[in-house]
Order: sequence, then structure tokens, then C-alpha cells
Amino acid sequence: MKKIPAITLLFWVMKICATTLGETAGDLLAQTMNVGYGTSSLILLSIFLVVLLGQLAANRYIPWLYWAVILATSTAGTTMSDYMDRTLGLGYATGSLILVSLLAVVLAWWRLSEKTLSVSDITTRRGELFYWTAILFSNTLGTALGDYLADDSGLGFGGGALLIGALLTVVVLAYYFTSISRVLLFWVAFVLTRPFGATFGDLLTKPVEKHGLGFGTQGSSLILFGLLVGLIIYATRRPDPADPSRPGVGRDGSAPRG
Repeated sequence: MKKIPAITLLFWVMKICATTLGETAGDLLAQTMNVGYGTSSLILLSIFLVVLLGQLAANRYIPWLYWAVILATSTAGTTMSDYMDRTLGLGYATGSLILVSLLAVVLAWWRLSEKTLSVSDITTRRGELFYWTAILFSNTLGTALGDYLADDSGLGFGGGALLIGALLTVVVLAYYFTSISRVLLFWVAFVLTRPFGATFGDLLTKPVEKHGLGFGTQGSSLILFGLLVGLIIYATRRPDPADPSRPGVGRDGSAPRG
């Protein structure tokens, strides 16, 4: 049951694009359209559940469906985080600590239940549910952490994006030059790409007088949506390198040797 894409450079580019779009689209619904964080969260969580049911019912990797779920977790995560931090008044630091704790509980429960956190070893429905729950919490955490870096830390949108980008570079170097667990590095990178998308999304949408680029939530969302659609079309036409049905690829997704 191969329902998750291979973890390649294309995967990370699409992940950053989807999470950045999640930030701008969530702000478009909650702020620009004035729907509010609470109502927006209910709407976007409902959309998440619908596309998640489609993903769970599928028996293979379908690019547009998989990335629709990722996008849904990002948009819902944006408004859920803002509801906690702003409407409930918890603040970015407290909200981040709560979400870090919840994500740690999900990952620990997943590890105890499935004996692994490797995304390439998901073979059960329970494992899938753990995977998507962890992604929802990580994307919600990313918004709170990104807002904390951009606002409370004094780094600003550009500074926050540069800091997260530097941390991601460290993770990449650790992947290639150390023996640190690849599963651990994957989840660190997965969490970090969300605040990178959050800070970069704010950089795109905020006005110039607030040190943003001034594209607004509508313009930024349209640009990112077009980019993500193009990447999904490319991924659909490009054979997945870990697809077991490809000639010369083992059942575990490994490429031929020699």
C-alpha cells in the first residue's frame, strides 16, 4: 500500500509551497474575508476531514489527493493556531508550547503502537491516522512558532524565514554527513518547513510599511496556488521513484543496485 510520495527534493519543495499557501489562504479566509478564526477553523477542519476520508479510501498514491490533505492541514492549522494565540489570548509562546506537547504525545503514542515513526513503513490504517494527526499538529505548531519568530522575537518576517532556513540547512547537512536517525531528521525538517512557510507567507502578504512585500492574501494565494497546481501536475506525470510497480524497484521502494 504505497500512498505517500517518495521523500525527494520535489517533496520538500511541494511541502513548503503547500504550507506557505496554507498560511496565506487561512489568513485570506479568517482576516481578509472577515470570517473569524473560530468559524474559519470549523470550515477548514470540515474540509480536512472530507479530503482525509478520500485519502484513507484510496489504495495508492494520488498526488492531487495527498497534497489536498496537506494543504487542508496547513490552512486549518493556520486558523486553529491564530484562534488559540489571538482569540483565546494564549500568546504565541504558550500556544507553541502546548502544540509541541501535543505533537510529542502523538509521536510517542504512534511509536509505541506501530514500533516505528518511519513514513515509508506505514502499512496500517492506524498508522495512517497517526501520520495525518501528527501532520495536523505539526502544521498548527508551525504557524504559532512562525508568528512567534516574526512578532515576539523581534526578527521580523524576513529574519524569521532566514533563521528557519538556516536550521533547515543544518538538517540537510546532518542528513548527508552524520549518522543521526533519518526518521528523526525527517520529522525535524517536516516541523521546521511549516514555520518557514508561515514566515515566508507573512513576508509575501504583509504591507511594505510592516516590512512585507505587499502582495496581500489574495495575490499571494493565487500565485502559490498556481505554483502548487503546476507541481502536482508534474508529480502526476513523473513516475514516483519509490513506486513498487516500477521495473527494478523492490517492494520496499528501494532502487536497484549496481
